[in-house]
Amino acid sequence: MKSLFITGTDTDVGKTYIIAGLAVVIRKMGIDVGVMKPFAAGKAQKKGYKSKDIVIISKAAQACDPESLVNPQFFPIAASPYTAWKNLKTKPKISTILSSFKKLSKLHDILLVEGMGGIMTPILKDYYITNLIKEMKIPAVIVTRSKIGTVNHTIMTVKMCEKYKIPIKGIIINDFDSNGYKIKELTRDFKSLTNVPVLGSIPFITNFTNNSLYRIFKKSLNFKLLLR
Repeated sequence: MKSLFITGTDTDVGKTYIIAGLAVVIRKMGIDVGVMKPFAAGKAQKKGYKSKDIVIISKAAQACDPESLVNPQFFPIAASPYTAWKNLKTKPKISTILSSFKKLSKLHDILLVEGMGGIMTPILKDYYITNLIKEMKIPAVIVTRSKIGTVNHTIMTVKMCEKYKIPIKGIIINDFDSNGYKIKELTRDFKSLTNVPVLGSIPFITNFTNNSLYRIFKKSLNFKLLLR
């Protein structure tokens, strides 16, 4: 089964919680699911994985792989890998990322890889998240939101995938904006404007227990299309 790269139209669109929900459902389907976040940034956790995002998605997948594989590179400032490199003089290690990805892929039936920010987040000069996905040779799932402006961001993300010849499994709408588009209309427009299937929409979630995530994600998303 192919692995999936979960990318976003921007930062803070909810990629981490989307992966958590996907991982819970896929695991309960009897599939061994692993998770990975090649680059993470921000304040380090005091215990366990440095990245809070890794803690969340690993718990959902019930995976306990070594941090060196799950999150090969952590930057202690909230910035893109490129900006962290320039500020901290710590160069992003693409070869290490790809090596870790290959090792993790062999340990699980499916691997969910979380990107950082939007799809054009810079890693090196002239090397972006798109380049990383391309080198991993896996399809992308685009996480977007319902807020006004999302159509523009989503179309640009799709166009960049097309430019880099990255297959797109589908779009997931994270509907946590209270004053955004109506989901039915947004789904219609995405399908018409991008020719990319919409896998479904996730409503605003307050209860992040595994049971709650399973119930909501199983009901809201087309897993048959996602995993085929």
